[in-house]
Amino acid sequence: MTSSSQTRLHVDPSRLTPAVLTPPISKSDAQRALVLAHLTGAWPLPDLQREPEHFLPADVRVLRRGIEALRLPPGTVRDVDCADGGAPFRILVTQAAVTPGAHVRLTGTPRLGERPHGPLFESLREALGGSGLVLTEGKPWPVEIRAPERTGEPVFRVPGAQSSQYASSLLLGCAALFLRERRPWRVEITGTLTSAGYLELTVSWLRRFGFTVDERDGRFEVADYRAPERTPAMPGDWSSLGYLLLLAWRTGGSVERADLGSAHPDQALVRLVERAGLRAEPGPNATLRLVGEARDGLVASGKECPDLLPTLAALACVLPRSSTLTDVGILRVKESDRLEGILTLVEAVGGKTVLEGETLTIHPPPTPPRHFAMDSRGDHRMAMVSATLSALSGAALTLTGPECVEKSFPGFWQQLERTGARLT
Repeated sequence: MTSSSQTRLHVDPSRLTPAVLTPPISKSDAQRALVLAHLTGAWPLPDLQREPEHFLPADVRVLRRGIEALRLPPGTVRDVDCADGGAPFRILVTQAAVTPGAHVRLTGTPRLGERPHGPLFESLREALGGSGLVLTEGKPWPVEIRAPERTGEPVFRVPGAQSSQYASSLLLGCAALFLRERRPWRVEITGTLTSAGYLELTVSWLRRFGFTVDERDGRFEVADYRAPERTPAMPGDWSSLGYLLLLAWRTGGSVERADLGSAHPDQALVRLVERAGLRAEPGPNATLRLVGEARDGLVASGKECPDLLPTLAALACVLPRSSTLTDVGILRVKESDRLEGILTLVEAVGGKTVLEGETLTIHPPPTPPRHFAMDSRGDHRMAMVSATLSALSGAALTLTGPECVEKSFPGFWQQLERTGARLT
């Protein structure tokens, strides 16, 4: 797979300087908060209203438009373009299915249509099909939903193996149904849950918005609701902070909006880099920097933080010893085949990889090249980790398809320029 973009960006990291770097509002947190604000009457979210539109991640804008469509008067057919947003699409599928009488048509990019959604669809059909839910799939678009006016047994059952987004979407649906029916609704997960931290993030946001969530043996039940005193605040995005913290480490700078109390799974970066010899040093006003000298490799798992693995792979290329990433198969079904992207990235800078089943070993290059080239393949994370590796290694980069960072971090290139990197 290659990028459809013909745009090329050249990154020259030869004159980096310390800077204070700022991430966007957390995409994962904002998506959950948007749904809960819609359900609980806290719409619109004050923090998102204050954020400049061009600085909001594209997925957040997609979900906000989708929720605004769901808020239209009954009887209106709601057409929503989800673009390339996997999380917004999956969240909106469930919210459409639990909005009484809603008729929604969802579309998206070809790549989004190729990504797996079947377990979510089947869970909704099992729980609500007998009550009148109609959920039809095009080839792949549109996905059309006609929601029932009533419901049956208050439970969604879903496998945990493929994506925690299914369970998160359904649990947000449970919140909607609890408020509508005033009876507990639950999600029952079968098998081992992939990326469990993202479901815990969903639970955390439900509780912050006043819901009681009971957890036991793979069951998550929304059991009560009491409105909070104030609308919860939005933290910075830990997925984006991953790139920025590494850039700050390389330049001697720092980052802002770093909430160490966040439930976001990608905050694991702070712990994972300790093995390599780096440590996080908090400062005033939620600032943070990484200090220390790299002395070892990394070990990380895709089950814990799949979106962080490309960032860690970039860091692995400049560490003195080999690194090991496990449970990497999940990377193949992201916005691009990120496992293939990591293999290409490591090879591009002269490193070597060994892939054995679900385990990837990265051997850093003896010396970095003067220049390397990468194709983002339309994947925002691969674009940003390529640029991060350019800064970490000192190697100039030619990147095809830089505009895809709009999906999660529209201001990334401006932040990179703050470090003194020259972009042409």
